[in-house]
Amino acid sequence: MKPTAVISRPPLPPFTLETARQKVQAAEDAWNSRDPERIAQAYTADTEWRNRAEFLQGRAEVVAFLRRKWQRELDYRLRKELWAFTDNRIAVRFEYEWHDDSGQWFRSHGNENWEFDDQGYMRQRFASINDVAISAADRKFLWPRPAIANL
Repeated sequence: MKPTAVISRPPLPPFTLETARQKVQAAEDAWNSRDPERIAQAYTADTEWRNRAEFLQGRAEVVAFLRRKWQRELDYRLRKELWAFTDNRIAVRFEYEWHDDSGQWFRSHGNENWEFDDQGYMRQRFASINDVAISAADRKFLWPRPAIANL
């Protein structure tokens, strides 16, 4: 019986400034797709998350969480910025905008701490997030909404 090949998810740790920035951009692009299944593939099968006061374990919980998130957070648009990095860890600052079903816009901002395994999958994600109600006129993230499948 052949051993199963381990598929990596570059860029891989240990991170350099360039590869840490690439990892952050890849995460931003994936989250802006609002495709829970695509996003979950960047995490280990047993990934651990803290998102606000919610604790998640594993890809299935991540997918369910993201589906709930984007049923509530409509027209979501995100920007991530590299804050710091070490061998297998990255810290980011982020902002995103969304509105609820009543049309009230919000800007959410915060920090995430990420830890990766040797194959480049995120094994831990800890996010602290604050929300501020904004007017539609105060929005900053105005690029066209991408087409989204399966939502």
